[in-house]
Amino acid sequence: MNDKIRINLNMAGTTYPVFIRREDEEIVREAAKQVNIRFNQNRQANPELSPEKAIAITAFEFALQVLDQKDRNDTRPYTEKIRELTEVLDNHFKENE
Repeated sequence: MNDKIRINLNMAGTTYPVFIRREDEEIVREAAKQVNIRFNQNRQANPELSPEKAIAITAFEFALQVLDQKDRNDTRPYTEKIRELTEVLDNHFKENE
């Protein structure tokens, strides 16, 4: 069974037909809503910008936000430190057996 549906998203004054999984509809529509909010904010703050430039700035802002969140959610340093501390504890207990 094909669980893909076709919806129309309106972003920055243009309608885009997209096929998505049915269970993703809510988040996809919310993402489009957030794009429109940020796009409109950019247009209001810089009315001289063309729609193309405003959407480019909007895309840049979202990309920057994603990269910032990616760095914040990087658990590798903590995992490595836990591994080091586990080794130290293992060695300590082996020496004191």
